Amino acid sequence: MTASFDVVSSATAPLKFGINYGQIANNLPHPTQVSGLLQSLNVNRVKLYDADPTVLTAFAGTGVEFIVGNEDLQNLSDARSARAWVSQHVQPFIPNTRITCIIVGNEVLSGTDTAAMQSLLPAMQAVYQAVSDLGLASQVNVSTAHSVNILASSYPPSSGAFREELGQYIQPILNFHAEVRSPFLVNAYPFFAYKASPGSVSLPYVLFEPNAGVVDPSTNLTYDNMLYAQIDAVYAAMKAMGHTDLTVRVSETGWPSKGDDDEVGATVANAAAYNGNLMKRIAMGQGTPLKPDVPVDVFVFALFNEDLKPGPTSERNYGLFYPNGTPVYNLGFNGASFGPSPTFSSSSKPTITLLMAVVVVLAGFFL
Repeated sequence: MTASFDVVSSATAPLKFGINYGQIANNLPHPTQVSGLLQSLNVNRVKLYDADPTVLTAFAGTGVEFIVGNEDLQNLSDARSARAWVSQHVQPFIPNTRITCIIVGNEVLSGTDTAAMQSLLPAMQAVYQAVSDLGLASQVNVSTAHSVNILASSYPPSSGAFREELGQYIQPILNFHAEVRSPFLVNAYPFFAYKASPGSVSLPYVLFEPNAGVVDPSTNLTYDNMLYAQIDAVYAAMKAMGHTDLTVRVSETGWPSKGDDDEVGATVANAAAYNGNLMKRIAMGQGTPLKPDVPVDVFVFALFNEDLKPGPTSERNYGLFYPNGTPVYNLGFNGASFGPSPTFSSSSKPTITLLMAVVVVLAGFFL
């Protein structure tokens, strides 16, 4: 088993792949255990929804990159408060823990709080100024995460456009990103489209499985999955506002393994297919049809099932792992599939699955 684990580790190359580490639960393992688990799987990028010092300390010296968050827009809009927060929650952990981005707010523009919408850019600017003043700008960028619901149109992708009423907020935010060279982050869930219209949305299309694809008549580009179409719709929307100089990154995407009776498609098999197929494409360094030379960059949601999350059953069942460290499903690709070297043929080496590697790790952590 030790030899098998080593095969997985040595075959795994760094990827543009990360995991959302949510903690809305009362039964999660200690962050030191989580640190060991993620290192064993060569997941080298983690996104938090806060700046939990216990987590940041637990990952010190591991080389794992962190995105941290703060949704207190009113407080962060004040320059002094923003600097105090960065000084207390970010600066002390660098460089032992690699913090590469601060996300200010989460899906603010798709909500109904106009005060928060008005505070979003000032908060981003104040945090960026604090980062700069503290000498961290070369290491830490500043962004915010948007729901794809800020799009008024996303099909075909070339018709992508932001909702008209949000233009007053989005235009200056795009200008900010261009100025400070930070990415435009979107939370994209094809599951929601399938759940809403299972009769008209192709399941293979949303799960990255073989299908005829959809042709964008304006660009003649063919899309074989919805996530890439959503990403390119955001690129089109930004272009319509005068920006072709920004990179879109997916700060959340995933698929629930369980849902309520009316949550069509929320099954273990579909979750395994979505996340497994997506990870294979990330490992290939694949870009979207519009940006084939820009590898898709995603943070999968989420690391664990979170039992205290409100809402429908699906909200508590996006995890790749149960809180005791048991995988919810086998992602189904062998260690060698992560990178080009080394490779093993079926005649020379046994196939080692990610699940087997996980079992090795968990034997030490949870048994």
